[in-house]
Amino acid sequence: MNEILLRLDLGAFQLVITGWKLVGYIGVFLFAGRWVVQLLASRRAGRPVMPRAFWYMSVAGSLLLLTYFIVGKNDSVGVLSNLFPAFTAAYNLWLDVKNRSAAAA
Repeated sequence: MNEILLRLDLGAFQLVITGWKLVGYIGVFLFAGRWVVQLLASRRAGRPVMPRAFWYMSVAGSLLLLTYFIVGKNDSVGVLSNLFPAFTAAYNLWLDVKNRSAAAA
């Protein structure tokens, strides 16, 4: 996973992408993209809402980032900054599933 997949030399800036960086980029895309999902759902509803996709993207993004920081980067700061959001998102997803299932019954 540490093999270079893509290298772009842009003069003073060089971009090197490895398998682990790709995992990290996907995690960041999911974690940041969840706000776009929330914005679109709120706009459609005309009030603030948190769609279930927000929580799925939060959990997936956090787990990918944790994997990147634990295995790919060995960075304790990254681990700590993503550990709490992963648990919070998983808990909120569980509450959402539980409450919507109870409301449907």
